[in-house]
Amino acid sequence: MHHLHIIHTVGQTPMVELRHLSPNPDVRLYAKLEGWNPTGSVKDRIVKHMIQHAERDGLIVPGDTVIEASTGNTGIALAMIGRAMGYHARIVMPENVYPEIPRALAVYGADVHWVPSEAGVTGAMDVARKMAADERTFMLDQFCNPHNARAHYIWTGAEILEDVPEIDVFVAGLGTGGTLMGTGQRLKEANPATRVIAVEPHPGNQLQGLKSLADGFIPPILDLSFLDGKILVRSGSAFRGARLLMQREGIFGGVSSGAVLHAALQFAERIPKGNIVMVFADSAWKYLETNLWSRELPSEEAEEAMDDIIWW
Repeated sequence: MHHLHIIHTVGQTPMVELRHLSPNPDVRLYAKLEGWNPTGSVKDRIVKHMIQHAERDGLIVPGDTVIEASTGNTGIALAMIGRAMGYHARIVMPENVYPEIPRALAVYGADVHWVPSEAGVTGAMDVARKMAADERTFMLDQFCNPHNARAHYIWTGAEILEDVPEIDVFVAGLGTGGTLMGTGQRLKEANPATRVIAVEPHPGNQLQGLKSLADGFIPPILDLSFLDGKILVRSGSAFRGARLLMQREGIFGGVSSGAVLHAALQFAERIPKGNIVMVFADSAWKYLETNLWSRELPSEEAEEAMDDIIWW
């Protein structure tokens, strides 16, 4: 029997068709379920790739400390991969993260350095960068490290094309930009007509794992001119999307998956036929304490009227 290491379980996530959610039988909706990765998110892919490349380039050796700024999934991925590959993980994190996140980090034995909520992930990045410089330790730097997008070009994009060779529209959340840039590049090489659509929170709306560019920080690995459009989604629409996903398909998707579904459904209404592929970045276990699935949401009409769709 071939013995695999835990990091070999990263990737090769399932692609499922959402048969009950398409408004039109000629428009097929597919979702790549990144919650099936070992720590339950797409971030396992980038952390594995970035750590392996840093090792290969002689930047780190087992026993070293790796620092990263994160609001959740990347921190957990680094804690697990660090534990498995012999690195100490230190995560710089704003105080307003979901309570499950520090619990998971504690289980994996990562050190957490807190910054005030208002500092946000950009403030956490500044602190992490200063710490790494002062202590001469390695910072993973997911927003700037080209191996983030590269992981998606090599792995995620290729896996998606294996399952759905003809893709008209690709929809993914905008966090660091890595999924959109890397996967999008691979898909456009296969078919230049594929449209790559970013899902971003509406300014002033907090959606875990997604980033609003309105706060002025554009991740260095993101090239906005590469995108074919972006959809700004409000929190209520994302929450409703996550509920719809559970009610109609039995898929337990995180908040950003709800936002991505909401955006993809806007497209499904607008195209006569074609394949839409979405990335669902994580599953929803760590969001249970939000009572997202049981609490009252604002009326759909009130929210829908305010969603902004920006086309380029």
